[in-house]
Amino acid sequence: MSKIKLSRIRQFVFGFYMSGIMSLLMSGVITFINTGMDSGFAYRWIPAFLVAWAVAFPLVTFIAPLAGRMTAFTMRRFENEHTPAN
Repeated sequence: MSKIKLSRIRQFVFGFYMSGIMSLLMSGVITFINTGMDSGFAYRWIPAFLVAWAVAFPLVTFIAPLAGRMTAFTMRRFENEHTPAN
């Protein structure tokens, strides 16, 4: 398999895991803050997680490359400003 295809597959898999983990954690925190912890917590959290993941996965898949370019730009500027002159 070519490096380009592997890179695209890696990006997709990364987005799957990252969006799932972040959606799980954030929906849990927000559900807890808004409704508290009681016997119905999981019944409120699971639908909130599924909605959050359905939104987050496509966003992460498309936004991750942009965030990578923004990071590279920022780091280049940071390195240029903090590199000692010879």
